[in-house]
Amino acid sequence: MDITPPPTRRDTPKPTGERRGLIMVHTGLGKGKSTAAFGLALRAHGRGKAVKIYQFMKVPSARFGEHRVFAQLGIPIEGLGDGFSWKSRDLEHSAELARQGWAKAEASIRNGQYFMVVLDEIMYPLRYGWIALEQVLACLQERPRDVTVVLTGRHAPQELIDVADTVTEMGLVKHHFQAGVPAQRGIED
Repeated sequence: MDITPPPTRRDTPKPTGERRGLIMVHTGLGKGKSTAAFGLALRAHGRGKAVKIYQFMKVPSARFGEHRVFAQLGIPIEGLGDGFSWKSRDLEHSAELARQGWAKAEASIRNGQYFMVVLDEIMYPLRYGWIALEQVLACLQERPRDVTVVLTGRHAPQELIDVADTVTEMGLVKHHFQAGVPAQRGIED
């Protein structure tokens, strides 16, 4: 590791634009996409901002770690699906749940009651064609000025990347699954 001295001056110009809602995308093959989105939700909630989280691949009755803590904090989180496609017994039903879930999420974005809306794992239903990309793009472009939308999932479409203000690609360097270590509660849930 190279040791470097800490900076003593700001090396980037100070932004001069107006504050406004953002479109933020967390994508890539590495871990941390949902976790980063949840961190943003916690930060906003900590500032007294209204936040809503939709999870497109989780069932409405899910009680994973994030559901438990968000319930304690009063942050609404809603599962919109029936699990990942490889667990589904009826893919048409899964597609219908995604469309119904998108209708809820779209209404929350458009009505402006939330400072931040998280669309966790929305890339799956977009990639499967269950939700039309054009509808999502239109909603993002027509949303109220102060609403921030955070979208997560692997393989974000280029059209979404193009309209986003911030895109972070999580890169896989090493994963414990590769060493045969299974998913663990508190890490993967």
